[in-house]
Amino acid sequence: MKILVTGGAGFIGSHLCDRLLSEGHEVVVIDNLVTGNIENITHLAGRDDFSFIKYDVSNFIFIPGRADAVMHLASPASPNPTSPYGYLQLPIQTLKVGALGTHNALGVARSHEASFLLASTSEVYGDPKEHPQRESYWGHVDPVGPRSVYDEAKRFAEAITMAYHRYHDLDTHIARIFNTYGPRMRPDDGRVVPNFIVQALQGKPLTVYGDGSQTRSFCYVDDLVDGLYRLLSSSEALPVNLGNPVELSILSLAEEINAITGNKGGIERIPGGRAPADPERRKPDISKAKKVLDWEPVIDLKTGLDKTIADFDSRL
Repeated sequence: MKILVTGGAGFIGSHLCDRLLSEGHEVVVIDNLVTGNIENITHLAGRDDFSFIKYDVSNFIFIPGRADAVMHLASPASPNPTSPYGYLQLPIQTLKVGALGTHNALGVARSHEASFLLASTSEVYGDPKEHPQRESYWGHVDPVGPRSVYDEAKRFAEAITMAYHRYHDLDTHIARIFNTYGPRMRPDDGRVVPNFIVQALQGKPLTVYGDGSQTRSFCYVDDLVDGLYRLLSSSEALPVNLGNPVELSILSLAEEINAITGNKGGIERIPGGRAPADPERRKPDISKAKKVLDWEPVIDLKTGLDKTIADFDSRL
């Protein structure tokens, strides 16, 4: 297939491109490089089956020739209020790429009669009252809070994707992605895994905000990409959770990274300081993914962190 990947120079997008090319597909990446990094895809330059277009998908998209699938990953994703790449620093761009960008990407899929996959997020569940979160849960989201620029952009993106599926009979798929980590994350991304790894490699204390009891479920990027690939090839149109159901406290994650790196800096607990409306718990119910995609993560946290830390160490 010839597959258009928006946001393909990003962390997850670039790994997805690697997988698609390894499966024999032709890949066209569109990315405006606001949060993406050209270094993530430089190893693909010069290939006959790969091309890159620097462009903002919030504007009308024209793709010459055929397109068999569109995978829409473009969006800022970090919730850290101090990160220059986070959606709190890029609120208007985040809303535009979630609304206009999704509309434009769907338009490409419709004009080419192509399959469409939306990379949505577990953030559509907000600070969940249901635990673990199933796809049937409608969420607990503040529509006007600081994080709403991302949460509501993705919720709108899901709604318009389903509208195109129902009204235009378009072949669509929605992945609700939970916390993902791995090589190629920006060291200054602002999310907890790169923050901890950079601090550990520099021999500094790992900063844990609050008591560190808040939990996340961390999925290695190769597992996540495998889920996206399977979802694109499936007949499932309604949302599917993709993430690791192993729940881990932030404090436990810090201790694990210190142990792997041999960091003697320890852990510094800082009262408060958490990102606005930071959810207390996050864990996917992946029963649906197991059933309809025959998918579940296979890479354990220690293995994934070893690979991620090695990548960060080589770049730092």
